[in-house]
Amino acid sequence: MSSDLDKYNKTTTRRLILGGLLILYIVGGILIYIFYGSGAALTGFLCLTLGLSPILLILIFFWVLEWIVKRANKD
Repeated sequence: MSSDLDKYNKTTTRRLILGGLLILYIVGGILIYIFYGSGAALTGFLCLTLGLSPILLILIFFWVLEWIVKRANKD
């Protein structure tokens, strides 16, 4: 039963993070566009993307590392 709870926890956390990022991009982008215009909205989108890219690269690295370790421990 704990395996099911672990899977549920992972999927819930993943969905919450994805939803938060979508809200950040969509609501933030719309608000920037309303108050400052399209050029500022594009700049805001680029800044958000470039600011989150190191975090994304670290997560990809850990995902690949976890995949390698799981594959090596199948013995």
